[in-house]
Amino acid sequence: MLGKIKETARFIQSKISIKPRIAIILGSGLGDLANDIEVSEKILYTDIPNFPVSTIKGHKGQLIFGTLNGVEVLAMQGRFHYYEGYTMSEVTFPVRVFKHMGIQYLFVSNASGGVNPDFEVGDIMFITDHINLLPNPLIGQNFEELGPRFVDMSEAYDKKLLSKATRAARHHGIHYKTGVYAGTTGPTYETPSEYYYIRSLGADAVGMSTVPEVIVARHMDMPVFAVTVISDLGVKGKIIEISHQEVLAAVEQVTPKLITIFKDVIKDL
Repeated sequence: MLGKIKETARFIQSKISIKPRIAIILGSGLGDLANDIEVSEKILYTDIPNFPVSTIKGHKGQLIFGTLNGVEVLAMQGRFHYYEGYTMSEVTFPVRVFKHMGIQYLFVSNASGGVNPDFEVGDIMFITDHINLLPNPLIGQNFEELGPRFVDMSEAYDKKLLSKATRAARHHGIHYKTGVYAGTTGPTYETPSEYYYIRSLGADAVGMSTVPEVIVARHMDMPVFAVTVISDLGVKGKIIEISHQEVLAAVEQVTPKLITIFKDVIKDL
């Protein structure tokens, strides 16, 4: 694995003119954030050696390099999921590559189902912690060059980055929530009983991504900021049939607010 990581990192670096230290993973419906980047280069996933390919609608499948609010960044327009049939090593491979490219901070976004009864569709939730209901991506051989065998997860989501995000949201009058995100395999949306179970575990929202990338980032001592958009509700009396198209539509309405928050936090680093 180490050889593939280094090979891919070298390939990408040979194609770009900047040295970003911030990587942004854009989840379902959030790819439009890339429109605010002053682009220097774009690379399709299909052109990158050893890279998986995104198969989900709303995930364009390319790396974008440029500046956001004057700061050099890398944006991953489309991510990979365990339910697509990828191994956990493949799902988290890009994060490994980013670290070897000199990336220092990881920003992550996604859409999720709200299980907190105080949440509504369209709410922005800053993730403060997670519950992992997916296979752990660190199972298997450990490479000390990447990180330690046993990883402390007492601060999976960086408190300093979270503080910057809350400050930015308040400055712009953007309503937000904070809470715990539960990561499941998907691709099915949860049943009413599963929503109840996930809420009973202490989660505020549930989705099918993010947790593996965060675990791997923390394995490599990379600070993480993550945000989710509540696209449907798993709350008794509010559960309705949901489609992926409706998820994308819910996220699209709040994307400008997310862009504002991301830009302010990144500029403040």
